[in-house]
Amino acid sequence: MTNYEDDKDHDHEHDHSRTFQADHAEPTSDGARIGLALRELLIEAGHYTAEEEQTVIAAMQDASPRDGGKIAARAWVDSEYKKRLLDNGAAAIRELGYEIEPYEFTVMENDASTHNVIVCTLCSCYPRSLLGMSPAWYKSATYRARVVREPRSVLTEFGVNLADDIDVRVHDSTAELRYMVLPERPVGTEGWSEAKLAALITRDSLIGTQRDLVLS
Repeated sequence: MTNYEDDKDHDHEHDHSRTFQADHAEPTSDGARIGLALRELLIEAGHYTAEEEQTVIAAMQDASPRDGGKIAARAWVDSEYKKRLLDNGAAAIRELGYEIEPYEFTVMENDASTHNVIVCTLCSCYPRSLLGMSPAWYKSATYRARVVREPRSVLTEFGVNLADDIDVRVHDSTAELRYMVLPERPVGTEGWSEAKLAALITRDSLIGTQRDLVLS
């Protein structure tokens, strides 16, 4: 796990090999051929079956930010669940019927003094099984490079203007670890139902490129 403090440069290396690949009739690059060969070796070695792979792919295709919103809303209304979510994200989301295996899963909480944002600096590792497809900008070389070096500037371009006393923390996903941000609950939502709260939560707020949620 690699976390970056505000506007500091860090050198690091991590493996971004992928276990689950979308089906392709024919690999179109050396990397795709290597990925396909690795997939076949893992299946042959009994680490998982082709049927299990398809189940995971189907779950990812059905996922959307609404799923992440439901998890965040539960944490807002249930303090004990929130503790479990922050302590062991994978186990806590399993309670609500979600699964992110084979990855580790860490949830970082925004509060009055801290703002979190996630990235994958070497490719585009992302909690697809909870948030659906990642946005194009998340995969761009510009975002992946700049958000580590100058997170405040990047966040400003997303419309997130942070006071100087708010600590910005950048979290770098890996092949084994996925992150999600738990947004700060908006003032004025006391007594709201979980469903109404969940409807406030956006994909970008779960990534960290949005801070203030709009009350509807």
